[in-house]
Amino acid sequence: MRGIRNNSQTNLFYYVQLEDRIPANHPLRKIRQMADLVLGSMNDVFDGLYSRVGRPSIPPEHLLRASLLQVLYTIRSERLLVEQLDYNLLFRWFVGLSADARVWDHSTFSQNRDRLFTEDVARAFFIRVRSLAEWGKLTSDEHFSVDGTLIDAWASHKSFVRKDDDTSPPEGRNPDVDFRGEKRSNKTHQSRTDPEARLARKSAGDASRLCHMAHILTENRNGLVVDVSVSE
Repeated sequence: MRGIRNNSQTNLFYYVQLEDRIPANHPLRKIRQMADLVLGSMNDVFDGLYSRVGRPSIPPEHLLRASLLQVLYTIRSERLLVEQLDYNLLFRWFVGLSADARVWDHSTFSQNRDRLFTEDVARAFFIRVRSLAEWGKLTSDEHFSVDGTLIDAWASHKSFVRKDDDTSPPEGRNPDVDFRGEKRSNKTHQSRTDPEARLARKSAGDASRLCHMAHILTENRNGLVVDVSVSE
């Protein structure tokens, strides 16, 4: 008997267990177990970030798991991340949302950036993950490699002016600035937008840009990152 090809009438209620929708061998299952273990050990950290009175917030564990998904799947914006959370059952399961739970607005990440997405919280999460790897004998202290990379600063070349220039910046959102033929260096110039940014390039043929330095320490047996630091 042939089934109905097009049925516009949808069911009023659905009984769906997200746990049953996720394949048993999906790699996110192991990542979720480790993330839950680490986040469970950070209750004291989260308690110190929130007030004991007032309206309940979105659980910090949800926001941090969602940010972890953004890194793992290279989602380019928090707006797109929230859009994925609205219809992607795999993402809902990983974050801890039910199938019919309402997803928060993308601006929630910006509102919690100074509270949750700071160096202290990220460092605490990183150290606990590293401790789990050390406990499971997944890291070695025999041989390490250090690698460096450049992180682009949120500053344009137009903001890179002479240090002794006390004139007011040009008006307008994107003013015209002519710096052709001007010799500029980190000794004589500084960015008004990000004073800690420095002109740098990775190779002789590369264009100089305002950057920060990231230093990554990796143990060579399993290729795991064991420490990260950022500097000028």
